[in-house]
Amino acid sequence: MKKVYLDHNATTPVHRETIDAMLPFLAADGRFGNPSSLHWAGREAREAVERARQSVAALIGAWPDEIFFTSGGTEGDNMAIKGVLFSSMKKTGKLGHVVTTAIEHPAVLHVCRQMEEQGFGAAYAPVDGQGMADPADVKKAVRPDTVLVSVMYANNETGNILPVSEMARMAHEKGVIFHTDAVQAVGKAPIDVKVIGADILTASGHKFGAPKGIGFQYVRRDVQPEIWPLIAGGGQEKGLRGGTENVPGIIALGKACEIAQREMAAKAGRIKKLRDRLEDSILKNIPETVLNGHKEKRIYNTSNISFKYIEADAILTMLDMKGIAVSTGSACSSGDSEPSHVLTAMGLGPVRSRGALRFSLGHDNTEEDVDYCIEALAPIVERLLAMSPLYKQ
Repeated sequence: MKKVYLDHNATTPVHRETIDAMLPFLAADGRFGNPSSLHWAGREAREAVERARQSVAALIGAWPDEIFFTSGGTEGDNMAIKGVLFSSMKKTGKLGHVVTTAIEHPAVLHVCRQMEEQGFGAAYAPVDGQGMADPADVKKAVRPDTVLVSVMYANNETGNILPVSEMARMAHEKGVIFHTDAVQAVGKAPIDVKVIGADILTASGHKFGAPKGIGFQYVRRDVQPEIWPLIAGGGQEKGLRGGTENVPGIIALGKACEIAQREMAAKAGRIKKLRDRLEDSILKNIPETVLNGHKEKRIYNTSNISFKYIEADAILTMLDMKGIAVSTGSACSSGDSEPSHVLTAMGLGPVRSRGALRFSLGHDNTEEDVDYCIEALAPIVERLLAMSPLYKQ
């Protein structure tokens, strides 16, 4: 059976070059040292970690000493939100307030709700029917006790690119730290943290060719003292993230960043053509389909489409039987019977939200993959529509 993977927003295949780069740091006769050790084995590991830090920094226009290695996006979002709120509380003795949006990843939303349970404040700015947040709404939600604004760069379900530069500028005008969850953007889109105006940026390696379990946090130099360490330990990562560094993962992440910087532009154009080929064919040739999200302002690899009057899980299962992997939304929310919180926040009714599939393409996809998906999808939808009690022909 042919296998087609169209779920790259959930995770990506590890690039062959990143595997080759990390293998010497896994081998018993290789460079296995602890980077905190002072002897030759530790120095080898430390030098490699610092080279990787430089590669990461170069990808996003940062200084190497502004890059901190983490386990991934969830830790990074926790580090940003809890780190700023707890640090502010320690300095002022007051429980601060965070502003975010209603369509953030659960790694942000659930942390904010957890902090609310501890007595901190949180506000969730709305989005419009296309899933776009208005900087004016975010600004309106800022209060005198707001210490952090956290808005994602690109939405994981719709691919929408939010106006984070405007929001960062607004936050700074209010004297507030700005964080962006850029997990779905780093490695796919050109990012310069100075242009964005981000104080803190979160990224995850497995979204662009590195292994799972490694990510990084950009923290602007003068903001670093404003972060309470989420993980206390032996003083690694300048005291902001304790624990022995994941050296093989860090080496792989550095290599993935080098590959992204080298190949991003060429891959973007090719993947966008494939995405548009798939999307246009579905919307034109399959009845009762509609695009969710902004048509233009989105990451080039993502298409979220509703198949009205059908449960998306049924389509997903039947595509899976054909060897085609797609998603009904965030991989972190799989198994949740509730409609997508992103589509719900956009005001889409149950008919659209329960029938939504996300197609997210990657550099390994081909025209043959897209055509195979289109050919498999059409009869599946036709069959399910015929069975649907909601559909009237």
